Amino acid sequence: MARTSGSHADKTGPRVSQAALSLFAQHGYAAVSMRKIAGEVGVQAGALYNYIPDKQSLLFGLMQTHMQDLSDAWQKLDKPDQPVDQLEQFSRFHIRFHHARQDAVFISYMELRNLTPENFKAIEILRSDYETEVEKILKAGVATGAFQVADTKIAAMALIAMLTGVNTWFREGGRLSLSEIETIYWDMARKAVAAS
Repeated sequence: MARTSGSHADKTGPRVSQAALSLFAQHGYAAVSMRKIAGEVGVQAGALYNYIPDKQSLLFGLMQTHMQDLSDAWQKLDKPDQPVDQLEQFSRFHIRFHHARQDAVFISYMELRNLTPENFKAIEILRSDYETEVEKILKAGVATGAFQVADTKIAAMALIAMLTGVNTWFREGGRLSLSEIETIYWDMARKAVAAS
């Protein structure tokens, strides 16, 4: 099929991804057809294949982009010297980054089951790399005596789950600001790993 008049790869490609992100988050991957995505973008269904090979590739691309953006943003930060300060930085960073990308976060957790085994493995590697960043902070804190953690890997996953959970209930304009929530969650994270 011919490309819809007025569409351009540099503009339409990102619009396809954004439409899929929004529709997958609202309705679930299984319930969203390529035709529905095309309708949201304003192109014919067949025209989508000029930008993506199939719906699975689109889902994988959204998850991969989210995880790579997350990792890149964390790596770019100047890290403080002390593990306690590093963990505070991570806690606040994780909450802020994910709050600004709620649809991507929802898809990254809820749609893993819809990935092919090969794509699932690739996303799991990216997730594991990110979890390892937290584990390194915890191991450094244990080594200095600042943290007391029985299993740093489990503690890292528990902290990430707790921090990511903010997305399930926090809304702007509520009783507390996001900054106040960050402080409360940092206090809980610190107490969860602090040496007695």
